[in-house]
Amino acid sequence: MTALDGKKGLVVGVANEASIAAGCARAFRDAGAELALTYLNDRAKPHVLPVAEAVGAEILAPLDVQDDSAMETLFQRIRQTWGKLDFVLHSIAYCPRDDLHGRVTDCSREGFTTAMDISVHSLIRLARHAEPLMPEGGSLLTVSYYGAEKVVDHYNIMGPVKAALEATTRYLAAELGGAGIRVNALSPGPIRTRAASGIEHFDELIDEARERAPAHRLVTIEEVGDFAVHMVCDGARGVTGNVAYVDAGYHVMA
Repeated sequence: MTALDGKKGLVVGVANEASIAAGCARAFRDAGAELALTYLNDRAKPHVLPVAEAVGAEILAPLDVQDDSAMETLFQRIRQTWGKLDFVLHSIAYCPRDDLHGRVTDCSREGFTTAMDISVHSLIRLARHAEPLMPEGGSLLTVSYYGAEKVVDHYNIMGPVKAALEATTRYLAAELGGAGIRVNALSPGPIRTRAASGIEHFDELIDEARERAPAHRLVTIEEVGDFAVHMVCDGARGVTGNVAYVDAGYHVMA
């Protein structure tokens, strides 16, 4: 048997084959899980479809997390197909470009609201829908970044947003722990994904991470996926409310 045999998991946030969520989906499948994947819209679907096919996803469904009816439809389909859910990976974040590239001081109300809704409150909505499908417990896993803890040049408003995501992780863990539902966050080092490409001077951030990390290298989406498997499997049943760094040790350096 492998770590996730018989487990049913929902992966939200696959953008393409090089995204963190894709690396996690492949690792989940290799560990024996059956998966449901989502895509934002018809324009995004062709980029997600190869990942869904590679992992043999039983469910591939559209999901704009700002559309409540789309989320309800997705979970209804999961309920009808599986009748339960064992884990959810939430790997989505967004901020309008002008607000992402500007100072926190200058962030617009609309930009802040959008970033918080898509990047943070969507985890709360997923948790609310997933809870009834986890009567025997389960695992919720989200994806953060070191900029939530320390100021990272050019990460700008996403730093406070990710800090809110990590705080939300802790509060959800406290509230859902009695039901046996664990909630944790992964904090990978910088990885060249489409989402990361929106950060200004990202190449400089990559170079600094490689130089300062004790391992003197970047991590891969495969390594993040391997650790994600551990975090949602029964072997981590005593772990909840944590932020787990997968960054070649970068976060320990002053």
